[in-house]
Amino acid sequence: MDNATISIRIDKQLKDEFDRICDNFGMNISTAITIFAKKVVSERKIPFEITENDEHGFYSEQNLFFLRQSLDELERGEGIVKTIEELEAMENE
Repeated sequence: MDNATISIRIDKQLKDEFDRICDNFGMNISTAITIFAKKVVSERKIPFEITENDEHGFYSEQNLFFLRQSLDELERGEGIVKTIEELEAMENE
């Protein structure tokens, strides 16, 4: 399988806590994100509820800022797109 790389921006404190929790589960962030992506693809939906009132959730101002910034980068041709398979191969290197 070919793998792809996904590059995202995330708050450092959130990333560090996520990394710590993933480590406690015996996995790394890449594996956790891959599990999430596979669940989304298999169910054709986000596998949990997202509400507008959640100030720290998907629709938070901070997250929307980073999403817009990432979209701008992709539109300028500055983004890198990789498949899940490419990501998994990179993880195994």
